[in-house]
Amino acid sequence: MGFDSAIQRKIMGQFATGVTVVTTGGEAGVHGLTANAVASLSLNPPLVLVAVDKRAHSMSFLHANRCFAVNILRLDQEPVSNRFATPGPKDFDGLETKTDVTGSPILVGCVGYLDCRVVEILPGGDHEIFVGEIVGGELNGGEPLLYHAGSYRRLAP
Repeated sequence: MGFDSAIQRKIMGQFATGVTVVTTGGEAGVHGLTANAVASLSLNPPLVLVAVDKRAHSMSFLHANRCFAVNILRLDQEPVSNRFATPGPKDFDGLETKTDVTGSPILVGCVGYLDCRVVEILPGGDHEIFVGEIVGGELNGGEPLLYHAGSYRRLAP
């Protein structure tokens, strides 16, 4: 018998994370999803990883477009996080976006972003791990939106 996934969820929920919206753009179209399973992987070469649930609607877009942007959300962008956390098609209406190298949508006003080309896709249980080589990015600053124990949080002063 394996480890209880409900207990795993509770334990890992104590690990405070930043909140991102991972976007992709290309021939398959644009799409995005809220993600906190994001990590810096390597500085040389510059790599990040994003773990995506195999059931996510974004999966086919990521596979076809072979690129993504990691948009690190600001504290006041909680509604953006909620918009991209729901299953199904995503709506970019009313959001100011731009593009960088890959054509993936960049959310204007986020704390910062990384624009990436997919260099490898690895199995990860019920997720797939997209390894992206960073080809563009920008640090804008601001207070980041955090997630801990099932709720959005902010940094203490």
